[in-house]
This record gives sequence, structure tokens and C-alpha cells, in this order.
Amino acid sequence: MKKILSVLLFLFTAFAYPLSPSEESRLLKDIAEIKATLKTFMEQTDKRFEDVNTRIMELREDMNKRFELMGKRITELREDMNRRFEQLYTFLWIITGIFTTLTASVIAFAYWDRRTIIRKTKEETFEEMERELRPEKFKKLLNTLREKAKTDKELEAILKKYGLL
Repeated sequence: MKKILSVLLFLFTAFAYPLSPSEESRLLKDIAEIKATLKTFMEQTDKRFEDVNTRIMELREDMNKRFELMGKRITELREDMNRRFEQLYTFLWIITGIFTTLTASVIAFAYWDRRTIIRKTKEETFEEMERELRPEKFKKLLNTLREKAKTDKELEAILKKYGLL
């Protein structure tokens, strides 16, 4: 760099003053050196640009590969997420089925228990009535109700319902 500046300074002064033949030959020699240096510099610069272009192309290819890998990974993640949603959906259906089954079971148990309690209460009531009333009076009362049921359809239905007819 110093050499180029000195040559430029020399050229500037050379045009200002007339040159001797030795100075002129020295100037021509320096110009030839500068040309050689510039040519070498240009070749090195071109090589560096080619290296930079090559590196940029390599980086571009590397980035494209990475984007492809990212796209594949995103697709895999999306598929995994869809599978998990399907599993969650299936799990919710299972929970709904269990809840429905439990609810139906509780309702059926309550209905069965109520019928059982009513039947047991009815039997206990008749037993209590039999104990309280003398058997003869109870039989007379039952026979009286049966006789009346022959003419009264409503009483007949009630006695049939309770198995007394």
C-alpha cells in the first residue's frame, strides 16, 4: 500500500517537473511493478469472490436441507398431535360410556330397591294385620272384600293387584 502511494505521489510530481531518463526508466519499472501487483491483487480478489460464492451456495444448500428437515419434523409433530387428539377423543368416549353405565346402574338399583322395599313393607303390613287381628276376623274381612269385589270392579282390580283374590 505504501508503495502504491509513493508511486502516485511520484507520478503527481513527475507531471509537475520534467523527468530525467533514469527517473523515467525507474518510473516505468515502478508502473510495471504496480501493474503486476494489481494483476495479482485482482486475481486474488476474483478467487476470494469465487470462494465466497461457493461458500454462499454451500450455505444455501445447507439451509435448504435444514428447511426440508424442519418441514418433515413439523409434519411428524402434526401427525403426533393428531394421534394424541384421537387418543384423547377415544378416552373421552370411554369416560362417557363409564359414566352412562354407572348412571344407568344406579337408577336400576334404585328402582329395584324401591320395588323390594314396597313388597317387603306390604308383606310386613299383612303380617302385622294378621297378628293384630285374630285370624278369624282377618279371614272374615278378606272374605267380605272378596264378595264385594264380585260386584265392584275397582275393588276386584285392587285385590288382584295384591294377590288377595
